[in-house]
Amino acid sequence: MQKIFSRATLDRIPLYYRALKVLNDSGEKIISSSKLAKILEITPEQIRKDFSDFGQFGIKGVGYNVDKLKRGIEKILGLQYKWKMAIVGVGHLGTALANDKIFPLQGFQVSALFDIDENLIGKKINGVKVYDFAKLDAVIRRKIIDIGIITVPDTQAQIVADALIGAGVKGIWNFAPTKISVPPEIHLVNEDLFIGLTTLSHHLANE
Repeated sequence: MQKIFSRATLDRIPLYYRALKVLNDSGEKIISSSKLAKILEITPEQIRKDFSDFGQFGIKGVGYNVDKLKRGIEKILGLQYKWKMAIVGVGHLGTALANDKIFPLQGFQVSALFDIDENLIGKKINGVKVYDFAKLDAVIRRKIIDIGIITVPDTQAQIVADALIGAGVKGIWNFAPTKISVPPEIHLVNEDLFIGLTTLSHHLANE
């Protein structure tokens, strides 16, 4: 059974992975905690603590094997799998996510899009078909979608979440500016863009 990490550690793990991928792609073989700390602006002590929790990737007095550590973190993050995703709501945000080039590079595949707008249904965005929301259950099951992405207005978010859960998705990435309820076995991540902007507004106003 894979170790459960704290939220703070989980927030750092993708940063480690991204930095290690860049280093590995550039041909770097060994990295010290001090050098990685400068890149990520995290203390060497925190990095060593995190990496010791991940497993035995370091060589005392030498550093960390970049490729081995990157592959270890890939397993922690589940990036060795190819996750299929569906986006519900093909407005500006949904379209932007469908066109994002980063997803396939990291093993995430947008496999279906859904909307209720008849002008969008049947069209393709970045090679992915837009289906009628009424067909969501059948399409999700046929394509074996793992993750549902919600980019609809807040009043429709719970309806969409319920439909995705009923169709068998394992996780939901919610961009609607509202809380949604999901069963304990469904993994939910909320992205509230308004909270991010108001946090910036607070800091700017108090300078």
